[in-house]
Amino acid sequence: MTPITYARHRFPPDVIRHAVWVYLRLTLSYREVEELLAERGLDVSSETARR
Repeated sequence: MTPITYARHRFPPDVIRHAVWVYLRLTLSYREVEELLAERGLDVSSETARR
């Protein structure tokens, strides 16, 4: 299995992994993920979370 590459992404791998974990584990909408990340000081749009 090839490792996941995060090349050309704006955010560090840890932030991406956390957003995906929150979305899948807590079954939240993209907007709710956006709000949770905003509380942590990250300016991420719901469209970015969707991608």
